Amino acid sequence: MATVIMHNVVSVDGFIADENDDVGPLHDWYFNGDTPIAEGRDQQYDHSGVGSRFKVSRASAEYVRPMWDGIGTIVLGRQLFDLMNGWEGHPPVGDHVVVVSHRPKPEGWHPEASYHFLDDVTAAIDKAKELAGERDVAVNAGDVGGQIFAAGLVDEVAMDVVPVVFGSGKRYFGHIDRQHLLEDPPVVVQGDGVLHLRFKVRR
Repeated sequence: MATVIMHNVVSVDGFIADENDDVGPLHDWYFNGDTPIAEGRDQQYDHSGVGSRFKVSRASAEYVRPMWDGIGTIVLGRQLFDLMNGWEGHPPVGDHVVVVSHRPKPEGWHPEASYHFLDDVTAAIDKAKELAGERDVAVNAGDVGGQIFAAGLVDEVAMDVVPVVFGSGKRYFGHIDRQHLLEDPPVVVQGDGVLHLRFKVRR
């Protein structure tokens, strides 16, 4: 059964981008080391070549590789899909993408790509799990991720915390309006310019 992991790079004060979707220095750690994420990685899953472009610290690489290799499906909102144009049909990790949106897939857009558009978060996670099989489902943080989290559909929260304070912007948990408890983090990895944390959601 697939594990549903809500994941994103995040500022110390809980933002994944500013109001204009600019990530600022949040992704600098992907380029500040000497260890390619793709090194020793199962290349069949690196469709976009992202792993070969990123060079991180050894500690970050050893954390990121197995996590990325374990992902079968990405779940995201329409805003990120439009912003990235769906990575032109080649997701950075995994084989499938589920987009939570009231609008259908753009007509004629990469018909060969395994991209699925659903307007309900529960249906989206069900489809993502079906597609992922024994691998994991990665939920992009933000408004849609927050809705999935609030619906009780997330098993783990993974945060790559970067030492910067944004002050305002797009929140990791979107517009969560009540308290949720997480377990103590069983994974804490200090990279160069980033702290990797992973929490199980308390049931």
